[in-house]
Amino acid sequence: MKKVCKKIADVLKTIYGYGIMAALFIGGATVLVYVAALIIGGDTAAAICTFIYKVFFKYLIIGAGCVVLLGLVAMYLSGESSMKLDKHKKVPESSDKMIKERF
Repeated sequence: MKKVCKKIADVLKTIYGYGIMAALFIGGATVLVYVAALIIGGDTAAAICTFIYKVFFKYLIIGAGCVVLLGLVAMYLSGESSMKLDKHKKVPESSDKMIKERF
């Protein structure tokens, strides 16, 4: 069962990586469209900006949210925890000495 979860998590992590990269790229590309609308000006620019704001961003946010959900499921299946401190992690003695010497 663990091997199956690991394989599913690996696939989901790949989808998550590409999905977030695409969402960031598309979100950044909208800046170029806004700049083009600024150069065009007038009612056409207003229509472009309204389309981006009301239609395009709606789907972009929904898509990015779905991709983040896939990333969370991948973390759950692989047993990762990003918000938990590891209680068994030891600090090397040399860094412990440096901290004591500084303070």
